[in-house]
Amino acid sequence: MSLDGLSRRHFATLAGGAALGLSSAPADPADAGSTQDVRAAGENSFPGFPADFRWGTATSAYQIEGAVNEDGRGPAIWDRFAHTPGTIIDHSNADVACDHYRLYRDDVQLMKALGATTYRFSIAWPRVFPDGSGTPNPKGLDFYDRLIDELLANRIVPFATLYHWDLPQALQDRFGGWMSRDTAKAFADYAAYVAERLTDRVSHIFTINECSRLVHLGHGLGIDAPGLKLPQAELNQVRHNVALGHGLSVQAIRARGRPGTKVGPAENLVVCIPAIDAPAHVRAAEIATRELNGGYLTVMFEGQYIDGFLAQAGKDAPKYTAEDLRIISSPIDFLGLNIYKPDHYVLAADNERGFTLAPFPASFPHMDADWLRFGPEAMYWAPRHAAKLWGVRSIYITENGTSSADEPAADGNVHDLDRVMYLRNYLQQLQRATSQGVPVAGYFHWSLIDNFEWADGYQKRFGLYHVDFKTQRRTPKLSASFYQEIIKQNAVV
Repeated sequence: MSLDGLSRRHFATLAGGAALGLSSAPADPADAGSTQDVRAAGENSFPGFPADFRWGTATSAYQIEGAVNEDGRGPAIWDRFAHTPGTIIDHSNADVACDHYRLYRDDVQLMKALGATTYRFSIAWPRVFPDGSGTPNPKGLDFYDRLIDELLANRIVPFATLYHWDLPQALQDRFGGWMSRDTAKAFADYAAYVAERLTDRVSHIFTINECSRLVHLGHGLGIDAPGLKLPQAELNQVRHNVALGHGLSVQAIRARGRPGTKVGPAENLVVCIPAIDAPAHVRAAEIATRELNGGYLTVMFEGQYIDGFLAQAGKDAPKYTAEDLRIISSPIDFLGLNIYKPDHYVLAADNERGFTLAPFPASFPHMDADWLRFGPEAMYWAPRHAAKLWGVRSIYITENGTSSADEPAADGNVHDLDRVMYLRNYLQQLQRATSQGVPVAGYFHWSLIDNFEWADGYQKRFGLYHVDFKTQRRTPKLSASFYQEIIKQNAVV
């Protein structure tokens, strides 16, 4: 299916500009009058995104690369976890995944077809250091050298993520992984090596993707690798060690990267939305955002574990030093936010916290995945709160998207109208934020292609391109045409 052909034939009626409100040009009152003029006025009713706004897609190494035993790569904790019976819903693994390791040139052309100008990818730590530390694998960065060169040759700016959960199994075996500060130190050494090798071409580096998920799901609930169910005191220490790893890697990148290299985390903060858009409830949502993100973003920006976090932890609070807090709060250049859903709707309350959390009714809408509640306003409030609470001057939406059934129709096309609806509404809210001066500099759709979706295996599809995992054929979905049109409308002429 031709992406451009799909756009020309179907875009106007299925993903039309009148419903979008995402044009980059201001409306001209002199043009009002006809039905077409009314449509044009409607689509121009929102101001455009900033002229230098970056449009991109995102993936992670373990979810797409495959080639787990090639060119000296060592095993990762997800390799062992995925091969443990009962851990993956469809009994699959990522040994091959999307075979991106071999098909990366084709995948770069998919980005180019969208008009994307940036790409967020992750580097597999066990490719670079098969044992987690010590002597680097000579071929470890060769693949990323080739990928980066291919991106740049196609005028796509690379944004690299250092850790998207594929911890070398050797560190899990040797230290207990993130249960030990030694892993945080090994991560800093890995970050330094990558920064020294790649920052001649990569100017933006994310340290750790979603500290909160890798800790909570991987070490608390046991449904992500390494599959641990730690008691609360040990879990809080893991949380601290991960935050420390972020801070140490920031310092390492500053020390070993080229001048001008920018660095920051990519976090799925707890999104708190005022249930009513009125000053008291907005303030309550801000308070809740600061409190409920106390273990990650708050300590990263404020250099302290706030009283509420420590009081809730009690005797199970992590052990740390003042120097730890100084390292964790090392200055960053930008904040990446992974935004999929609202976590809480907040009301002002006359209690010691100053807020209460409204329960979600059973009828609250959600997407294909039950956890993915449909709340487009999350895309407005999350970056707004971050900018106001912590003075963040540069924000990237590092992930946003939805899973869908994505079954090809009889004609072979994938008419993922649910994803188009989701994106239309979320991007409207993002535009609302940028039009009010919230400093969002770019958006990375999750994801470029369908992939190995962790414990869900291949059952949940998030891609703009459908992947037949038997043949590795990529087919653009309707949402690819939608996103292509968004980028086209907001391109700098």
